[in-house]
Amino acid sequence: MTQFVKLQVLEFPVSSDVQWAVASPHLTSCLLPARHAFSVREGGVSEGPFASLNLGFATGDVRARVNENLRRFASALNVPPGSLITVSQVHGDRLLEATAPQDGDEVPPPLGEADGVWTRTAGLAVGVKTADCVPILISDAAGRCVAAVHSGWRGTDLRISARAVETLAVQGVEPASLVAAIGPCIGACCYEVSEELAFRFERAFGAEVVRRDRPKPHLDLPRAVRLTLVAAGVRPDRIDVLDACTACDPARFFSHRRDRGISGRHLSAIVAGK
Repeated sequence: MTQFVKLQVLEFPVSSDVQWAVASPHLTSCLLPARHAFSVREGGVSEGPFASLNLGFATGDVRARVNENLRRFASALNVPPGSLITVSQVHGDRLLEATAPQDGDEVPPPLGEADGVWTRTAGLAVGVKTADCVPILISDAAGRCVAAVHSGWRGTDLRISARAVETLAVQGVEPASLVAAIGPCIGACCYEVSEELAFRFERAFGAEVVRRDRPKPHLDLPRAVRLTLVAAGVRPDRIDVLDACTACDPARFFSHRRDRGISGRHLSAIVAGK
């Protein structure tokens, strides 16, 4: 069972018994060597269905509130807002490189259309937004080359997490040396899918990614992502999975499916070290 402890900073040693922690109040993995955070609902200024730390503009929320929430998230990561780089997500398998921060006290516009972003520029943070899809943060062993990946069912089917591993391998990072953390997302408990999609995933990833103990099939996206990472060369003991379903926990998480599209967005980000 996942355990949680209160911590004051966002850097943690590797631990075999406590993999995840709550900090500031974001979630972090004890396996990742780079500074990072998976946001939760707490700590923001948004109201109504977006309360309180909505980090997405394309939701109907007040822009000034989202900007303030983003500034708070950047502060928790200990980076200037201009150093928090995101992408315009399109449910594909493309990754972009972030190379430089921008001036100003607001988070820059998205770098471009992609579902992953990586960097080796020290002090730069890369992130992806989710509200049920799978966020994945990846780092080399030194925390110097990092990536953030958004993986919905389409991106998972396209194996975008493997594309991220391949991208870092081109930079000279051996897949077996990578560390990955799979963050909060909709779990198999709540992700009911069509028979057609279930069969598609069973054929691509194996029967274990679909639960058939209910009237309709349920898809286990985090398991499919983990299988993809292992197949790409990441060691199983270097992959952390947070066993938390966004749809099950309205107090802590936004959920696009649970809230029928009227929901905030989480941001999962990781900072490249020196």
